[in-house]
Amino acid sequence: MAWDAIFGAANMLALIMWAGLILLPRWPALLSAVLYLGVGLLCLAYAGLLIVIVSGGIDPVGGQAAAVDFTSIEGIRTIFASDGGVTVGWIHYLAFDLFVGLWIARDADAKRFSRLVQAPVLLATFLAGPLGLLIWLAIRERRAKALGRWR
Repeated sequence: MAWDAIFGAANMLALIMWAGLILLPRWPALLSAVLYLGVGLLCLAYAGLLIVIVSGGIDPVGGQAAAVDFTSIEGIRTIFASDGGVTVGWIHYLAFDLFVGLWIARDADAKRFSRLVQAPVLLATFLAGPLGLLIWLAIRERRAKALGRWR
């Protein structure tokens, strides 16, 4: 299988969706595209590729159709020892980070945060998923406390 091509296509899809989310007006069609064409396609690719790898159909884990071990560092290292394992793992990150970015954008719009505040948070989420989420949660909590909505 052409893992480089799949890896590149997934990266390009995510990059296009992130660029739209950060730079374009948030039309309903754009938000739907990010959700269904971005997150949805990445999730579909992840699920399909994971099934064929774990079942040993292509690029089996550890070079053989062996049991997958998610309970140890060595087991995870074995999963990521192949191009297929790395590609599937990366698609997992891309899908989740894009979903979190979409949630942040929608939440920030609903709470009327300016796009100038949103853009660096979304960029942080794009570059370092959980860090961007943590930043967003801190910003929204601070605003909520300032408005007296949290006790």
